[in-house]
Amino acid sequence: MATQPEIQDELRRLRARVPQLTGALATGANGGLLAQDIPGAEPRTVAALVAAAHGTAVRLADGTGQGAFRELLVRGADGHVATFAAGGTAVLTLLAEDRVNVGRLLLEGRRSAARVAHLLDTHATTTATPAPTTTPRAPAPAKPRSAKHAAAAPPTEPAPAPPAGPPAHSPPAPAPEPTPGPTADPADPADPRTGTTHPATTTNSTTTATTHGTTTSAAHSNARTSRDS
Repeated sequence: MATQPEIQDELRRLRARVPQLTGALATGANGGLLAQDIPGAEPRTVAALVAAAHGTAVRLADGTGQGAFRELLVRGADGHVATFAAGGTAVLTLLAEDRVNVGRLLLEGRRSAARVAHLLDTHATTTATPAPTTTPRAPAPAKPRSAKHAAAAPPTEPAPAPPAGPPAHSPPAPAPEPTPGPTADPADPADPRTGTTHPATTTNSTTTATTHGTTTSAAHSNARTSRDS
């Protein structure tokens, strides 16, 4: 059996309450060592002797009709050995000086044996009972809405889809048509410096030439009329 720290603390407190104690140990019914506080002695050797004495005391009490074993007190020339039943699975053994108060020894031994039995029962219950595991709960299914609520709820319009291609550009505005200017006469001479014609100058020259020609024709007609006269 493994040593229990709580039982070890109980043995130390017991020795503090009874100063005449020279040692204390807790063993299983089969002699397994649980905890010990025996300076100057071999704990496993003492545990084996306690197991043998406990077995004999159990058979003696049962064989003589005294019932279940409770405690065993051995008095020697130099001291006492007291063994107490600690539940059904453990035994508490105390070593004391000869001058110890036997009544105090038995009283404190019974209290500590009950305490050891309680610690072993608690440890056995904790080990045998697994810790409860928490299973995550599945989320509850969504509650279907009634037809009335479905009709009262406004329809949800889908968001407009973005255009698939680049945004379309409007066609450029048509350029204004040029206003036709005066048409140059192909026969008009061009400016020798720029190579361009001067429609206004050509038109004025033509008009002047035409007027001059008309005047000349009128003069010739008048002279012919005078000669004929």
